[in-house]
Amino acid sequence: MDEPAAKDLYPGTFSRNAAAYKRRLDEVMARGEAHGRTAVIAWVDPTPGKRILDLACGPGTLSYPLAKAVSPGGAVVGIDLAPGMIELAQRDAPPGLPLTFELMDMEDLRFPDHSFDAAVSGHGFQFVPDLRRALAETRRVLKPDARMAASVPVDPPNPSDAQAILERSIGRALPPAPKARDQFATRRLVEDADSFAAIAKQAGFSATEVVRYEESTTWASPQHFIDMSAGWWSMAIRLERLSPGERASLLDRATRAIEAQLGFGPLQIAGATNVLRAIA
Repeated sequence: MDEPAAKDLYPGTFSRNAAAYKRRLDEVMARGEAHGRTAVIAWVDPTPGKRILDLACGPGTLSYPLAKAVSPGGAVVGIDLAPGMIELAQRDAPPGLPLTFELMDMEDLRFPDHSFDAAVSGHGFQFVPDLRRALAETRRVLKPDARMAASVPVDPPNPSDAQAILERSIGRALPPAPKARDQFATRRLVEDADSFAAIAKQAGFSATEVVRYEESTTWASPQHFIDMSAGWWSMAIRLERLSPGERASLLDRATRAIEAQLGFGPLQIAGATNVLRAIA
C-alpha cells in the first residue's frame, strides 16, 4: 500500500485523538516537564499588547498561556489543520482571553504581511511537507525584528526501557505507524540542529539558532504510562483497527510486561526537543 500524503494522514489522526492528546500534554505541562515548549514561550517574550501567531496550535496548549500574557491589549491566533483540535481548543478556551482559532495550513497562511509581533509552534513543523515554505510563510506574516520559536521532538540518546518493553510485548500484534511519504525530508532537517537553523535562514529569517533540550516525563505506574501512550497519536493510530476487547487485552499485556521487568513505578521516560529560535 502506498504511503499517504501528510495532509491526508495527520489532520484526521489528530482530530480523532484530540482529547487523549490534550490529556497527556496537559499532564506533562502541569508537571513542568515540557522544557522545549516552555522555552518557546519564553523566547518570544509575550507581553501585554503583543499579537502572536500559534502555528499547529493543537488544543491550545501554548495559545492559552500566551493569551494570558498578552492581555490586556494583545491577541493570540491559533491555526491548525486538524478540525478536531480546533474544536477542542475553542471549546476549552478560558473565558475572556483574546483568543481566536482557525483551520489553516502552515504552508499557506491567510494573513497579510507583517501581521504579528511574534510566532510560536509547539511540535508542529516536523509534520509539514515543505519546511522551507512553511518557514517563509511564517517570516512573511511577522513584523521586522519579530521573534519566532518552534519546538520539534527528536529521539533521545538512550530510549527508555519501558518504551522498548511496550514495543516488544505488543508491537508484532499491531500494524506499524503509518508514515507520510512527503515529509521524510522535513523529519531529517528538524532533527539536525544545523540544518534546521540553516533552512530557517534560507526562508528569510535574519538570525537563527537551534537549542536542544533533554526531557524526561514521569508516569506514576506502568498502567499510567500505558494509558497515556495508548492515547498518543502514534500509538493510537496503530490501535484503531482493533476491537475494544483486543485493545484492552494487548495494553494489559504490555502493562504486565513492564511491571514484571521494571516494577510498579514511577517510570521516567526520556525525550528530547529541538527548539528553533529565529528573528525576522
